[in-house]
Amino acid sequence: MQTNLSDAAKTLSRADEAEQILRACVHCGFCNATCPTYQLLGNELDGPRGRIYLIKQMLEGEPVTQKTRLHLDRCLTCRNCETTCPSGVTYHALLDIGRAELERRIRRPASERLLREGLRRVIPHPAVFDALLKTGRAMRPFLPAALGRKIPRRSARPKARPAPRHPRKMLMLEGCVQPALSPNTNAAAARVLDRLGISIVNAGRVGCCGATDYHLDAQEAGLARARRNIDAWWPAIEAGAEAIVQTASGCGAFVKEYGHLLRDDPRYASKAQRVSELARDLVEVLANEPLDPLSVQSQDETRKEARNEARRRIAFHCPCTLQHAQKLGGAVESILQRLGFDLTAVPDAHLCCGSAGTYSITQPELAQTLRDNRLDALESGKPELIVTANIGCQMHLDGAGRTPVHHWIELVEASLP
Repeated sequence: MQTNLSDAAKTLSRADEAEQILRACVHCGFCNATCPTYQLLGNELDGPRGRIYLIKQMLEGEPVTQKTRLHLDRCLTCRNCETTCPSGVTYHALLDIGRAELERRIRRPASERLLREGLRRVIPHPAVFDALLKTGRAMRPFLPAALGRKIPRRSARPKARPAPRHPRKMLMLEGCVQPALSPNTNAAAARVLDRLGISIVNAGRVGCCGATDYHLDAQEAGLARARRNIDAWWPAIEAGAEAIVQTASGCGAFVKEYGHLLRDDPRYASKAQRVSELARDLVEVLANEPLDPLSVQSQDETRKEARNEARRRIAFHCPCTLQHAQKLGGAVESILQRLGFDLTAVPDAHLCCGSAGTYSITQPELAQTLRDNRLDALESGKPELIVTANIGCQMHLDGAGRTPVHHWIELVEASLP
């Protein structure tokens, strides 16, 4: 795509990157065919090609308005378009550049600023989030039904984690909201990895991956969190930690971007690249291990019957951050099938559920429509349980009160003898 950046845009730190991405786009429109918001709204400006034009016009010095913001805000950043694109356009990177420039040029309405600031002050802070969640659950009987349904159901208490005892060591990103919303997920992952001869070690001061800030108009704050995590992980990395495991694919997708996002930081560029190289979604770790110690087939008949009675049919929802951002579509399904679980077919498995980080809060109507469509597809095979690989998708889908939704590693851990 021919482009001519304005003099002001040429001064941006990522101007060259933006120009390269814009020139890579041949405006073929293949992206629209798989874009969830274009499918729902049918508006060219609510598809990747239209949004690319909006960003191009903005970087060429054209006026921008709240309408520009509306169409960029409606993007889920699901990256389905990147999987479809024949030209290899890194759309999400251009979107980050465009959104940052948009924030610089026009001010959001006060209500939107307040909502986004509130989310940034709650979600990345586990203690604050946990306290508010407990308060919400206690107040549920007194809240309007529509609001009460938005408060997640109480999850099972986590089982004890095994103490580090193996020569092989890995780090684990605990996450912001997952310890409160699904406290057994990381414990289950630690127990499964322990069965495979891998110990999880605690890095201490690690916090939010930075994605929440970065995608809520505070990119520098998000990068500051990335730097703090790198500092916290680095001693364990130098001591020989094999990998940094993420059980939430949304966090994993962002940590794998550290190297790119901090490539021009002279203090952190090389460390950030190393962290991104070590970042592994949990399924990547299991895919490279012998799974006989976990296999349903290897268990005694009593245990197999109990497992089969508990969950006969399973549907897997593959998060966008797993299949489109990390290119790991089919990986979890393969593991579950290797372990003896029966998976139902899921139509249009490439589509987004509408969670998309904080999208379900900032764009609730679109998010609910996408969720209902995804659940219809997931439930078409009449599963007794839906499993996924990202806490946001898990809570968003489970919030409909239909088929229960859990993290897939809990299913694996529950089947262990």
